[in-house]
Amino acid sequence: MLLSCKNTTSTTFELKNGISKELANYRKEQVSNVNYQLNFQIPEERTEPIPAKLVLSLNISNLDAPLYLDFKESTSNLKSIEANGNSVGISHEKEHITINPKYLKKGANTIKIDFIAGESSLNRNEDYLYTLLVPDRARTLFPCFDQPNIKATYTLDISAPKDWTVLSGAPKVSTEEENGFNYHHFAPSDLMSTYLFSFVAGEFQSTEQHPGEFDMTMIYRETDEDKIAYSTDTVFDLHQQSISFLEKYTNQPFPFKKMDFATIPGYQYGGMEHVGAIQYKEGTLFLDESSTSNQKLRRLKLIAHETSHMWFGDLVTMDWFNDVWMKEVFANFMADKIANPAFPQVNHDLSFMTTHYPRAYGEDRTKGTNPIRQELENLNNAGSLYGSIIYSKAPIMMRQLEHVLGEKAFRKGVQEYIKTYSNGNATWTDLITIFANNTDFDIEKWSEVWVNNAGRPIFHEQIIYDDKENISSFKISQTAEDNSYHVWPQTFDLTMVYKDSVINLNVDMKSSSVELHDALGKPKPLAMVYNSNGMGYGVFPMHNAMGDTLPEIKNDVARGSIYINTFENCLNGNIKPATVLEFYRHSLKTEKNELLSNLLSGYISQLFWKYLSPAERDLYQPLPAKQLWKQLQSDLPSNIKKTLFSTFRSIAYTDASKKQLFAVWNKDRVISDLKLNQDDYTKMAMSLALYNHSDYENILKEARRDLTNPDKQAELDYLLPSLSNDITVRNKFFASLHDEKNRQKESWVLHALSNLNHPLRANTSLTNLRASLDLLTEIQKTGDIFFPKGWLNNTIGKHTSAKAYTILNEYIKENPNLKPTLLSKLKQASDDLYRIHTLNEKEDSVKID
Repeated sequence: MLLSCKNTTSTTFELKNGISKELANYRKEQVSNVNYQLNFQIPEERTEPIPAKLVLSLNISNLDAPLYLDFKESTSNLKSIEANGNSVGISHEKEHITINPKYLKKGANTIKIDFIAGESSLNRNEDYLYTLLVPDRARTLFPCFDQPNIKATYTLDISAPKDWTVLSGAPKVSTEEENGFNYHHFAPSDLMSTYLFSFVAGEFQSTEQHPGEFDMTMIYRETDEDKIAYSTDTVFDLHQQSISFLEKYTNQPFPFKKMDFATIPGYQYGGMEHVGAIQYKEGTLFLDESSTSNQKLRRLKLIAHETSHMWFGDLVTMDWFNDVWMKEVFANFMADKIANPAFPQVNHDLSFMTTHYPRAYGEDRTKGTNPIRQELENLNNAGSLYGSIIYSKAPIMMRQLEHVLGEKAFRKGVQEYIKTYSNGNATWTDLITIFANNTDFDIEKWSEVWVNNAGRPIFHEQIIYDDKENISSFKISQTAEDNSYHVWPQTFDLTMVYKDSVINLNVDMKSSSVELHDALGKPKPLAMVYNSNGMGYGVFPMHNAMGDTLPEIKNDVARGSIYINTFENCLNGNIKPATVLEFYRHSLKTEKNELLSNLLSGYISQLFWKYLSPAERDLYQPLPAKQLWKQLQSDLPSNIKKTLFSTFRSIAYTDASKKQLFAVWNKDRVISDLKLNQDDYTKMAMSLALYNHSDYENILKEARRDLTNPDKQAELDYLLPSLSNDITVRNKFFASLHDEKNRQKESWVLHALSNLNHPLRANTSLTNLRASLDLLTEIQKTGDIFFPKGWLNNTIGKHTSAKAYTILNEYIKENPNLKPTLLSKLKQASDDLYRIHTLNEKEDSVKID
């Protein structure tokens, strides 16, 4: 359908599924002053439909084209439509409701629609439900203008079973009981985009505190009294700490009427920044005395991230989802700043590096990488924009930008940005313009490579020594990993290591190469640590940084940089995986920093399971297993022991290790200062099942009996078929995932897929590998934003065999029309598989010493 529109934004556009940029631009000019008055009647039975009503109030500036409302549901869900008091025939095609201009008028209009609420984003469970509408899923729930730059207010009424709690983004004004149901009435909300509208309803506990200037309410389903007592006060305090920091940093008071939050078991994300009613993954917020400092830090950063969104994303919202990364980069960037005073004992430069760099490199090194800012023609593809480039590379970019501008000028620019665009929408260009007006630095040129282009640099060194072995020439250069001509302007430190001292030099890479004049005349070092302050971005020369005879590198950030850079050089074929594995294993013996122990453990697990053949794994496993078990018996801090035990559990598949793991699970063996909770025992039981313990069925039955939380019981029940050692049971479970209703709990699905495709089951799970790829497009259509990548990570991403590589290539060849965004996700997830079968190297067998 071609539509003729006499406006300045577009003259002709085609009505398509989703929300095209052309339609969005036209509607932005056509409508304003939008209010959604919504009524949902939630029945007792989960399977019954939810009747709903919408009264839409809006102003219309022109009648050159019909009014188009987005509604991605069956036409049969629409019961009646009325416009300005007149009945309107139902016209619904290509996911849009069309209202003829003859029923409309310039100025104020009222549209009334009776409908059945769509359920694909309603997350209905037996005794609770919650909406999750980002990025374009409000239209799956109710008719709306589902684009971020048409902000609106919402007036919500909900009827629900009388023992249910209801939380929404606006304050509740009254509740009435009638015929076993409570009718909850909420005040008009603050102004917000459709993806930020939400409500949660169900059997929740509720608690309220007043940690600052206003009351906050938390609803939750956690039943562990120790976790509730240990965490509740802290959770409220961390929200208030975040608010206080952000109010001061932005020079903008908390911008909304309230700030409540709900914790939800099995939640798809860590959290979601709904105005007035943030949603969190329950297990991340509720910790107990067994939790590590790293877990507590992750909780703080999650809370700080979602709180930051109140300013960055909710108050000032991107104009279009191609700038969705802006709200995420600010949320992560501010979360890192907020964490500093709350955790003074933590090295926050190290925390920033270990949090962001491995994740950013994990996507940016792949053939599926993408720029931070991506083009987007239709909002139905917006979910595919999310990933580690947005969440991790962008904060690295932003920290470099802050360094270039200076902290004071950067903060001043942010404050101007918030003030200028409050309750409105903005683009990256709008922010860059503000920064550019306050600096002589060519920020637009800088942004072009950092924001609008993908990839990372590879750094090279060229050093000449004189006859006394002093440095007479030192040149550092960079080339793009993708063979483009891009140059990433950046600064980082280089540490020259000597027997009894170190020399730190700053490298300012303004161009493709730089002469390091400060190094001239310096004696030849034993080693050099590139990026020793963790500011730079790329793959750096190793220069003997793994040397056996090096003196101890006392700087934690410098050691972390060595560990990260070693891994990147390994994956680029510069160092053999077996050599790196041994380096990491020996480093783990002496590493006392929890963040670095955690980093090493992750790298060890990835190299062990992906870059060693099954025969090499069996040969090598006793070395790290014995070392880890010995370390667990020694006098180490409990935080370190928790990390080491997790690493041990991840590789304890041999008979000797299984026996030790079973002894801990069965409480026959108590390891001093190792604090374990019920979740840890459940994880051990599942690991023993994966490792084919002879009594795994009874172990799982006992683990199930030990669970008292009904949500955790339901999760384990769902996972049991994936843990079975009967291949018929596992194949039947995978077949069930073809049905969308069996994929509703996405975090459970991903855990189950990880079990099905565990490396120890690689040969048997190959049977379903092609089928898992064939489901990819369906997964993208029906799942939430992180589900397609998670699906790929836990299917093709778990495999390393030549057969799997063949299946991957055949799928790509036979699907030439696969969406580019999905193809990128596929290439990201299968990067290890690609490297294993294309790196031109002959790996040594694992050296045993």
